[in-house]
This record gives sequence, structure tokens and C-alpha cells, in this order.
Amino acid sequence: MRRVLVLGAGLVSGPLVRYLLAREDLRVTIATRRPARAQALVAGHERGAAVALDAGDVAATRGLVSSADLCISLLPPALHAGIARLALEECKHFVTTSYLSEEMKQFDGPVREAGLTFLNEVGLDPGIDHMSALRIVHRIHGRGGTVTSFRSYCGGLPAPEANTNPWGYKFSWSPRGVVLAGRNSARYLEDAQERCLPGDQLFSHHWFVDVLGFGELEAYYNRDALPYIETYGLDGVQDMLRATLRYPGWSYTMQKLADLGYFDVEELPESPATFGELTRALAHLPAGSDLKTELARVLAVDVHSDTMMRLEWLGLLGDELIAWGAAQKRSPLNGLAGRMLEKMPFAPDERDLCVMQHEIEGRYSSGQCERVTSTLVAYGEPGGDSAMARTVGLPAAIAATMILDGRISERGVLLPIAPGVYGPILDELADAAGVVFAERVTVS
Repeated sequence: MRRVLVLGAGLVSGPLVRYLLAREDLRVTIATRRPARAQALVAGHERGAAVALDAGDVAATRGLVSSADLCISLLPPALHAGIARLALEECKHFVTTSYLSEEMKQFDGPVREAGLTFLNEVGLDPGIDHMSALRIVHRIHGRGGTVTSFRSYCGGLPAPEANTNPWGYKFSWSPRGVVLAGRNSARYLEDAQERCLPGDQLFSHHWFVDVLGFGELEAYYNRDALPYIETYGLDGVQDMLRATLRYPGWSYTMQKLADLGYFDVEELPESPATFGELTRALAHLPAGSDLKTELARVLAVDVHSDTMMRLEWLGLLGDELIAWGAAQKRSPLNGLAGRMLEKMPFAPDERDLCVMQHEIEGRYSSGQCERVTSTLVAYGEPGGDSAMARTVGLPAAIAATMILDGRISERGVLLPIAPGVYGPILDELADAAGVVFAERVTVS
């Protein structure tokens, strides 16, 4: 009987926990600050346990890590390295769905020497994006081709019938994570030229993408795509980008919030009681002035524009109280994330939607050019698992069992980029969860 420790019981943890508990040779402990949520996930299963844990309590966390064979961290990304250090010290395998950080990379040598596997970026994005794209890239390489253009898009959205608010968005994962991602700078390759976009201008560049079998969505750049040139083995690529998908209108409004200062993570010198007061302070507008009219002037938009409608609908111009958490830094970003979560939840009978599309071009010595468009459109289940939970949690759960079963034998700090890793994960996702890509290939 092997033991798995799952740290965190958030919005994407349900499918992961159920997958692990379906294995008769596993015991699963879920540790979280909200034990009631963990108990609901375990649902009285004889091989499941729920415990209360503050991940900042190193001694308590170490005790749980030491009693496991493998740890899965679904905690906020900033906490992963601390958990990984404990896993290394206690000689335990480690899995996370988050981006591989520079701090995590430093563990590679010691992890390898200890005979451990620390697998990162094995969720949806990052995760399924790497695995599904590399299946195409390796196929092109296997035929003697060179990838000349690589574009990868991904987004989590409400399904069309659930797209019922002016923002075209509802939360199926961490709201703070969504807003924090808006602070990231971006790097990409265009016509073999490196381009950079600072975080405060991230949403100022957006364009439309035709998603096969779905329709048109809006895209904006996602983080730094250039390291993946080496990771994917794309020497000679001319265009390299990764982008996020949203319904049209999202990027322009988010850029206005960024311009206003709503993405600031620093503690406010004073704590406004209402969102109207916070917006007025960020815009440097005097008390008594007409907030809507003056804010439109500051943002250089029409007072009756869709942008102003979205801000007003969210409550950023009104007298709604800001629900500051007791232990929460009182920053504009935290206030915004909390308000978005209040106003943009999924109703129990609504479906979410995960969309992923790769557009990859390969060129062969014969001069032939092959264009591959590979598309995933996955819907959640009303009253059941969200598509986001399924596509984030299941890859991590499958990978964890592969490590425990010895099917992943490589040691060190890894990404799921080897065919022996991504092949079985993608195959099981297709068979067990219906996560299937449709592919269109054109040749010229």
C-alpha cells in the first residue's frame, strides 16, 4: 500500500483525488486549511483521510510529507519550492501542475542523486499543452522535418450558454491566479525576431483566433515562450508564441484595469471601505466629483462604452464593501480578485469550457510545408466536475501513479516532455476522460 499526500483542496482537486482513491493500492491524505472541503472530497472513503494544515507550519508539513511516498502540491505556486525542499529532505517523490520555477530547477542535482522524480507542469496549461504539442513536433521531427512556426493557445471559459455576464468570464480556478497572471511580461518570436511585452502592457496586444469547431476567440500573449524553443527542440523556428484565449472584449477592459492600478500587489497606505472609494483613489479623483464621468475621462473611453459597463457591473464604481480577508494584504489586486470571485461564479447547473489549439508548421527537405491545427474543446458537467478540474487534476494524478508504478523512471526535476511520459498520459486522458484533440492537416 503506497501513500500519496495531496496538499490543497481547491477547485481542481476533485477528479485528482477520486482517480487516486480508485486505485486499491493507494492511501490518500488531503491536507488543507479548509478540512471540511477535504472531507467532502474523501467522502468517507476507507483509504482516504482529510487533515487540517497550514502549509506555513513547517514541522506539521514535514510530518505529513515524511509519512507519504509521493506528494502532490496544488497549493499556490509560491509555496511549491518549500514543499519540494521538504520532499527532498524526506526522500519523497513530488508532483505539481504549476510552472517550473528557477528555485525548483536548483533541486535537480540533489533530486537526481537521491533517486527521486520531481515532475512539474503536468496540468492543463502548463501540462496538456506541452504533451499534445510535442506529440505533433516529434512526429514532424521523426519524418525529417523542421518546425518553422509554433503557436499554442489555451483558455478556460464559461460554455456559450453560461456566458451570461458582460465580462465573458467565470471562475473555475483560483481567481487570484487569474489576476496575477495579468502582471506577467511576455516574450515571443515573430519572423525570427525576439519581441518583448512588459507586464503592464500585456493586454494591450490582442488578436482573434478561429478555433476549429467552436468559433472566434480573443488571444493575448502568455508568459515567456522562448525557453520552450530549447525544451521542445525547435531549432530554426521562425515564429514561437503561447497565448491565452478569452471571449472578445476581455483584454481591452483588463488593460484599463492595469492602467488604473488594480493589478498592484502592494498594501494600500489607507484601506478604502468601498470599491467606489478604491477606484476613486487609484484614479486620483477628488471627492465629490462624478466618478463614472471622470473615470471615463481618465481611462480615455466613452462613458457609455462596454468597458465602463463592465466596470460598473462588477461594482467598482459603487458603494459595495470590500471584503478584505483577515490575513490578506489589502492590495488593489486582492480586492479585485475577491470581487471577481463574488460576481463571476459558475452556477451549479452551468458548464465551463477548456479550449486549446496548436498551430504548428513543419517544412521538409523536399520543400513541402505541412500545417497542423490540433484543437481540444472540453466541456464541464453541470453539477459535476468542471472541465478545468478534469484537465488540470487528471494529468497530475495519472503522472503520480506512473511514478509510483515505476513507469516514469527518469530522476531529477522534470517536465512531461518525453514520449514515454506524455504518451501514456494523453492516451489515458482520451480513454478515461474524453480529452481528445481534433486535427486538421494541410500540405502545400
